Amino acid sequence: MSNSSLLAPGSTLEKRYRILRELGRGGFGRTYLAEDINRYNESCVLKEFSPVVHSPKAAELFDREASMLYHLQHPQIPRFRELLRTDLGGNPSLFLVQDYIKGQTYEEILISRQQQGKNFTEAEVTQLLFQLLPVLEYIHSKNLIHRDISPDNIIQHDADKLPFLIDFGSVKQIAANAVVQFNGQSDTAIGKQGYSPAEQIRLGKVSAASDLYALAVTALVLLSGKKPQKLYDINNKTWDWRSHVSVSPNLASVLDRMLAEQPGDRYQSAKAVREALKDPKLSQIGSIISQMVTMNFVGRPFKNTTQTATSNHTPVHQNPQLVNNNSTFNLIPWKILGSLSVVLVPGMLAFSVVKSGFTLPKLPDLPKFTSRQQPPDTSLEEAEIIRQENIGKRRKNLNINQDIFYQKVDELYYNKYPQLQGRSLTEKPEDAEIRRKWYEVAEDLLDKLEKGGEL
Repeated sequence: MSNSSLLAPGSTLEKRYRILRELGRGGFGRTYLAEDINRYNESCVLKEFSPVVHSPKAAELFDREASMLYHLQHPQIPRFRELLRTDLGGNPSLFLVQDYIKGQTYEEILISRQQQGKNFTEAEVTQLLFQLLPVLEYIHSKNLIHRDISPDNIIQHDADKLPFLIDFGSVKQIAANAVVQFNGQSDTAIGKQGYSPAEQIRLGKVSAASDLYALAVTALVLLSGKKPQKLYDINNKTWDWRSHVSVSPNLASVLDRMLAEQPGDRYQSAKAVREALKDPKLSQIGSIISQMVTMNFVGRPFKNTTQTATSNHTPVHQNPQLVNNNSTFNLIPWKILGSLSVVLVPGMLAFSVVKSGFTLPKLPDLPKFTSRQQPPDTSLEEAEIIRQENIGKRRKNLNINQDIFYQKVDELYYNKYPQLQGRSLTEKPEDAEIRRKWYEVAEDLLDKLEKGGEL
């Protein structure tokens, strides 16, 4: 289908984009990694749509879609730079220019793990859902549907391990429609077979519920290591995934509803999924988590970033301030976390939901606190806060991923103190001894690692 001309590495497009290498190719053209000469050689991605630019209607739609993408400002979506029209070897070509996100796709991560006989755990998949659902809330609030969610369209950013949604299918749908007009081919709905729901593949109908369907399939693939076709009973038109993977009842129930055959039977919003996934007692901090992930995105400041989650619940402690004028964070009051196993270390909150068997997202390291003053009604003493800070500093000095580190500490902790499994941890004085034991396990592990040991 494509009549695109290969851009050789080292060549320059429009005297601005220096081509480094080809990243891949598809039905509409090639994708390149390039450097933006006018922006201090920043890396960027050029997505080519060469066979569709002859259609005037397509050009109009591309302009409209490009405008919508340009106004997306979310730290887990690659920034759209421009829609570039040019000429390659006498053929008019169109390129979508976006930021380059360095990292691996979740499909690549899964393949790597399967080589070691492993898949994603329930805790990891639940964390991924909590990290991606606010992104979907944001794009759906802009009246955009991704259309093409799958493991190969989610990248884990090397810098902070946050998942990025890439390759919006809305642009590819415009390209497909243009091909229909130009070549007279039958209509083609964009989406991945097995991931996208029937109404999208067969009829081209999309909604927030169709994105949520694809996200649920993605979760099952990561959990089971199997292709969607192996998890779906085509004769009965039902998902038969429970024989391949076992998860907690709550997560299973949520996934089943996300995968309902009829769009009206599914959750109608990402927010509804997020609220269904977690313990109701956590609903008061859900929006805080989303805001902190968004506001503290490492190395990619955004102006006028849109808040990605809201809460209808009464604010805790009269809506405690998250960020001051110096962009430093105050601690979240511990009393709203009474049902959790909570470890507070410098710049991150590690939440472990005791009853439901999964771990809430571990947030990126936040800026160092300007003050150790605690919010009202907490009883953590100065010495304990300093101890928490030291653990965090030592981990960072060893350049160890925080998710991996805290998961290992929890594992060692419960192996050493199995009688504490399921015990809620609070800031109350009577829990000081339990917290002390956790710190000791973390410090013992750090001692071992600083002497050259391995996780």
